[in-house]
Amino acid sequence: MTIRSTVAQALVRFLAVQFTERDGERRRLIGATWGIFGHGNVAGLGQALVEYADEMPYHQGRNEQAMVHAAVGYARQSNRLATHAVTTSIGPGATNLVTGAALATINHLPVLLLPGDVFATRPADPVLQQLEVPYAADVSVNDCLRPVSRFFDRINRPEQLIPSALAAMRVLTDPVETGAVTLALPQDVQAEAYDWPEEFFAERVWTVRRPGADPVELAAAARAIRNARRPLVIAGGGVRHSRAESVLAEFAEATRIPVASTQAGKGSLRWDHPQDVGGVGHTGTATADELARTADLVIGVGTRYTDFTTASGTLFENPDVRFVNLNIAPYDGHKLAGLPLVADARGALAELTEALVMHEHRVADSYVTEYTEDKERWEQRVDACYEADEPDIRPTQPQVLGALDAIVDETDVLINAAGSLPGDLHRMWRARSHDQYHLEYGYSCMGYEIPAAIGVKLAAPERNVWALVGDGTYLMMPTEIVTAVQEGTAIKVLLVQNHGYASIGGLSESVGGERFGTAYRYLSDDGTFTGAPLPVDLAANAASLGMRVLRAKTVRDLRTALAEARAADTPTCVYVETETADTVSGPPPAQAWWDVPVAETATRSSAVKARELYERHVSTRRRHL
Repeated sequence: MTIRSTVAQALVRFLAVQFTERDGERRRLIGATWGIFGHGNVAGLGQALVEYADEMPYHQGRNEQAMVHAAVGYARQSNRLATHAVTTSIGPGATNLVTGAALATINHLPVLLLPGDVFATRPADPVLQQLEVPYAADVSVNDCLRPVSRFFDRINRPEQLIPSALAAMRVLTDPVETGAVTLALPQDVQAEAYDWPEEFFAERVWTVRRPGADPVELAAAARAIRNARRPLVIAGGGVRHSRAESVLAEFAEATRIPVASTQAGKGSLRWDHPQDVGGVGHTGTATADELARTADLVIGVGTRYTDFTTASGTLFENPDVRFVNLNIAPYDGHKLAGLPLVADARGALAELTEALVMHEHRVADSYVTEYTEDKERWEQRVDACYEADEPDIRPTQPQVLGALDAIVDETDVLINAAGSLPGDLHRMWRARSHDQYHLEYGYSCMGYEIPAAIGVKLAAPERNVWALVGDGTYLMMPTEIVTAVQEGTAIKVLLVQNHGYASIGGLSESVGGERFGTAYRYLSDDGTFTGAPLPVDLAANAASLGMRVLRAKTVRDLRTALAEARAADTPTCVYVETETADTVSGPPPAQAWWDVPVAETATRSSAVKARELYERHVSTRRRHL
C-alpha cells in the first residue's frame, strides 16, 4: 500500500510518529516545529504544517537562530529524549541557523533543522538567494551547516527522504552522536508528490541506549580509586543527560569522595550535599580548585575537560595526578591520557560503587574534614557577597543573585549563557535540584537565554523559568519576547543593566586591552567611548514588545519585584541597574587561570605588565601523559 503526498507532507507525518524510550519512559521525539516562512519553504513545509496541524504543533518564531535556541532549551529540559524541529527559507533564514546548530552540536543536544534550499531541478540559474560557486554547482549556502551538524543531507529526490529521515532519527537519539541534524530541502522537491510506502508513517520507537562498562575498564577504574589518597570527582553534563544524579550521590556518600562540577554538571548534587564542593576551574570555588590542585586522582564523569574546567591546563598540579574518565563518548573517555571507562554514567557509577563498597573503601577522615571546613568558609564568603546591609541602595550583581536566591525553590529553573553572570553563578549559586541550573557554556552564546527559556517552559510548563540576561546579551536577541507574549508562555526575564560588556571589559583590562570597545557610552572628544552612558531604556524596549516590566532601583525594590514576577502568570521582566558601570560584579575573584593570549610586544604599560603575568601562568601549564 502506498500513500500519495508531497515530500514536505510526508516528512511532517513521519516526524509526528517518532518516539524515544529509555528506562520504560516513552516520549514523542519531535514535540513541535518552529518556523519562519519565506519563498523557500512556505509552499512546502508551510503548507504541510497547515495540512497536518492536528498532528504537528507549530510555534511562530521571530529569529531563526533564536528558534534553534528554543528547541535546544526544550531538548535539554527533556533530558535529550525529545526536541523540536526548525524550518526556515533558503538564504539568510538558512544561514541564520548556523550559530544555533553549532551551539546544539557542541553541547551534545539534539535539534532537527529543516532549511529550504535552491531548486534541485534548476529551472533558472541562478535563482533568488543562490550562492554561485564556479567549481561546484551542487553547493548552496546550506553547506555552511555541514561542519556544525552531526548529520547532513540534501533531499534532491523524494525517494531519498526515506533513508535520510531514518538516519536523522538515529543520530538525534544516539547519546554519543547527537547534536544538530540538518535535512536541506530544495523548494521544488518539498512540493513534489510521491507514492510513499504506508510503513513509512508507522510509529517507530528509538531506544536511547545505556551501554554498560567493559569489565576490564571497570576493574582498572575501581583499582585506581582504591589506590588514591586524594581523589576528586568532576561531574559534567553527562551526569544530567544520563539522569545519574541519585547514583552519583550514592557513590559520593559511600566513598566520601568530594564532587566538583563543571558549568554543565552543576546541580548533579544539591549545593548542601556533604560531598558537593561547588564549581571547578576558572569560574570555580576556592574549595574545588584547591582540591583539584592537590588531587592524585581526578574522576571525570561526563565531562569534556574544557579549558575553563582545566584552567587551560594549569589546574591539576599534583605531579602524580592521574585521571579516570567515565564517559559515554570514547573520544572524551581518552582525554588527559586517562583510564577510559566508556559507558553510560548511571550504570557505570552504580557498578563502581558496588566494587568500592565491597572493599569497604572510603577516603580518610582528615580529607573529609579538610574539604568540609573549606566549603564552610567558602559559603561564608558567598553569604557576604549576597548580603545587602542597606536595602535602599542600588544592588551589586551578587546582591541581585542573593535576592533571587531568597525567593526561589527547587522547582525554579535559571538560564544563562554569557557575560559576567556565568562566573558569578558557577562560583556562588546554590543549586537546589538537578535541573535548576541551566548554563549554556559549551558555546556561551549571547542571546541564548530568552528563547531557551521559552523552550524550557514548553517542556516544563509547571516550573518557574528565569532568563538571566545582561544588557549586552539582551540587545543581541530580545525578539522572542514577542513569541512568549503571543503564546502566553510565562517566562521571567531578569535584566541586569551595567552599560556594556562588563565581563569582557574586565577581561580586557586584565590582559592589557584597557576595556577598549566594551562600554555602552558616548564618544568623547578624543574619539574613545568614554563619555556618559547611553540613554538606552531596555525596560521600555521589553515593554514595547508586549512584556510586563517591573523596574527595581534598590535592593528593596528588587526583592519585591522578583517575588511579584515569580507569582505572575504572564511573561514578566524585572529590570535592575547594578551598582556601577565599571564593576564586573564584585564577587570573589577567579580562583584559577584562563588562557587569553596577551600581546607579546607593546609600548603601553598595561599590556607589558599583563604579558609578564601571562608568561608566569603559561609556564605552569602541563601535558598530562
